[in-house]
Amino acid sequence: MKRSEINAIIRSADEFIHQHGFHLPPFAYWSPDEWHKKGPEAQEIVRNNLGWDITDFGKGNFEKDGLILFTLRNGTPKNWDTKQGKLYAEKLMIVDVNQVTPYHFHWTKMEDIINRGGGRLALKLFNATPEETLDEERPVTVSIDGVQRTLPAGGIVELEQGESITLVPYCYHKFWGEGSKVLVGEVSLVNDDNADNRFYERQARFPSIKEDEPPLYLLVNDYPQYYRFA
Repeated sequence: MKRSEINAIIRSADEFIHQHGFHLPPFAYWSPDEWHKKGPEAQEIVRNNLGWDITDFGKGNFEKDGLILFTLRNGTPKNWDTKQGKLYAEKLMIVDVNQVTPYHFHWTKMEDIINRGGGRLALKLFNATPEETLDEERPVTVSIDGVQRTLPAGGIVELEQGESITLVPYCYHKFWGEGSKVLVGEVSLVNDDNADNRFYERQARFPSIKEDEPPLYLLVNDYPQYYRFA
């Protein structure tokens, strides 16, 4: 992805977020120069990958295969073992119409996916087999706002505004927007994008970036270049 494209996506995303009455924390708007001046007090942001996360999954077609994320809060994977510190995470996502986040599951993380506004969020679901392929026979049972629902393998759930679904580990899911762009929330156990994403097909989790202009705001994968305590 070109940096100019990423900058434009962030500007549009920030406007969309504000239109829905949601506000991001101050560090969302720190410039690269401000990051250069930050000290150890900002290490939690970097260590826990808080902030902007724009990806095309390495496919080079963001409008078709892409996702906008902002991680608001998160712990670290070691917290799962120690039961100390933050054991939870929260993300905000923006999903456009027919913009697909590809099939994946998490080995550890359980998550609630919430339609916070805009259009409908469609999710297609499969259980994983022991070999971590798509189980095309076994029905999928999920909780939608506390109400249990069983779908055939490959069944599709459409979440209206305010609705949410709980996804357990080893549940393959892909999702996209229907009707209009969707503001999506995620509340989960600690999020580890480096080691807890099992994509059905090989994907790049973070984009390759062509630096055709300076960053507007940093992505989580930019921190090592701009923050001296990373």
